[in-house]
Amino acid sequence: MDPQPAPSENSTPIASQSRGQRPPLIGRRSFLAAAGAATGLAATAWAREYGPGAAPVRYPDPDIISLDKRFDKYKIGNTPIQRLHTGMLWAEGPAWNGVGRYLVWSDIPNDAQMRWLEEDGHVSKFRQPAGNSNGNTFDERGRQISCEHGNRRVVRYEPSGAVTVLADKFQGKPLNAPNDVIVRPDDGSIWFTDPGYGSLLNYEGNKGDLQLKEAVYRIDAKSGKLDKVTDELYKPNGLCFSPDYKKLYVADTGASHYPDAPRSIQVWDVVDGTKLGHGRAFASMKLAGFDRAGMADGIRADIDGNIWSSAGWVGEGYDGVHIFAPDGERIGQIRLPEICSNVCFGGRKRNRLFMTGSQSLYAVYVETQGAGIA
Repeated sequence: MDPQPAPSENSTPIASQSRGQRPPLIGRRSFLAAAGAATGLAATAWAREYGPGAAPVRYPDPDIISLDKRFDKYKIGNTPIQRLHTGMLWAEGPAWNGVGRYLVWSDIPNDAQMRWLEEDGHVSKFRQPAGNSNGNTFDERGRQISCEHGNRRVVRYEPSGAVTVLADKFQGKPLNAPNDVIVRPDDGSIWFTDPGYGSLLNYEGNKGDLQLKEAVYRIDAKSGKLDKVTDELYKPNGLCFSPDYKKLYVADTGASHYPDAPRSIQVWDVVDGTKLGHGRAFASMKLAGFDRAGMADGIRADIDGNIWSSAGWVGEGYDGVHIFAPDGERIGQIRLPEICSNVCFGGRKRNRLFMTGSQSLYAVYVETQGAGIA
């Protein structure tokens, strides 16, 4: 998602506040009082330091917070939030490759894909140029699939090194700027969102008009046919399936440009594996103690059906990851010192949550595992 999107000709700007401005926050003292009363914790994500020279955090990590007793079993008392790398301009699209045991993610403005190796923590530029790629994932055959802002397309990188264009037009018109992508391993279909952020500024792509209504699409694995599954959201962003693939969750970040857009995550029933049925609100991004809601971006489900959502654009004490139970209630929070753009599960046991946060990559072990492929 673009951190500071500018209105395009076919979008409605927010009159009172742009996406790049930070909304008013509650006072630090009043927030600490509320947080302390709720959790008994004094340390805060924005007060601690990260990096090789930082002092170790005292366990349990004070920035892994239970808001509901249902989250307690997912917390590990003797594990910290770690910053694995920093120096990007806007980090996005983390995806785990189980065979290679590496994480790939995008640095959109720098037109690069980065890679972190599990074996020794080595970080390198994996691909540059990368079409200002945003979301990444891997299919059931281990092939990387990426959403390219700059080229307005979804591509697959083949074992031979060739690049296959999976989608770049719908009904004869160019896509807006595909944003995030997932794969259903049972039928190989590819689902992606197209909110158009990468075409609103030259910073994360190539500025140009949006010719399509923002929508969610499905690519059939056998025929390659592209179908629109919904255009009900203002700006569909991160998306994920439930563990049984019977539900599709999508974050709506349309409030960046449309004043009436909800700051929420929506959910649909998946019909026959190809269409969406009944859609409804799943979770609000309004967190108690803050005077306004932030926005979800990238989201992932764990094997118990909880939704782990990146969260940001409010500030200290809010930004990071919010965890929602299957009923939509917020049960936990991981506070980061930066806006979190996206998340994914990885590691050899798929029990490590990787988080792209603005300029950095973070990770923390949790007592659950990611559902799906990447």
